[in-house]
Amino acid sequence: MLHNKRIGLGITASHCTYEELLPMIERLQQAGAAVVPVITHSVLTAATRFGTGEEWIEKIEGATGEKVISSIAGAEPFGPSSPVDCMIIAPMTGNSMSRLANAATDSPVLMAAKATMRNHAPVLLGISTNDALGLNAYNLVKLLNMKNVYFIPFGQDDPYRKPNSLISDFSLIAEAAAAAIEKTQLQPLLIAHQPEK
Repeated sequence: MLHNKRIGLGITASHCTYEELLPMIERLQQAGAAVVPVITHSVLTAATRFGTGEEWIEKIEGATGEKVISSIAGAEPFGPSSPVDCMIIAPMTGNSMSRLANAATDSPVLMAAKATMRNHAPVLLGISTNDALGLNAYNLVKLLNMKNVYFIPFGQDDPYRKPNSLISDFSLIAEAAAAAIEKTQLQPLLIAHQPEK
């Protein structure tokens, strides 16, 4: 279903999930998609125990064979002149989730999502946030009810120590993208992780 599809991959600053980035890219490519990476400013400038922005950009560009889009101006053509078949944001932080739910376009990733929505093409969200069932629950429900917005199935990753935390199962990215292109939510949406007690 993803053969010859052009997929935008928006990456936000959920640093602890970056080890899953390259396998996500590989799954999309194995399904036949071309992957165009877009990052938020915080990804570009971050230096954490998971690596620096420069290191991750090098890895992402190496995996996709595409230059990372790191500016709002660079992401805007996803609307009129250089559209994608599906815009994926994965990992998607609570901050970006709240901003998308409230129509903010103050990062390259959010501009790419807005431009994709302008084309009535699907936006697929792979959430990774500690407050999805807390302050961000309102925004999550808002996005769940938004036209052309779909989710990589998600669940609680650590309900005992982080009861408000939700994370998508990123191994389902290709299947969820194929479903979103067909205007369908991959089911089941709510999944059980195997948390440590």
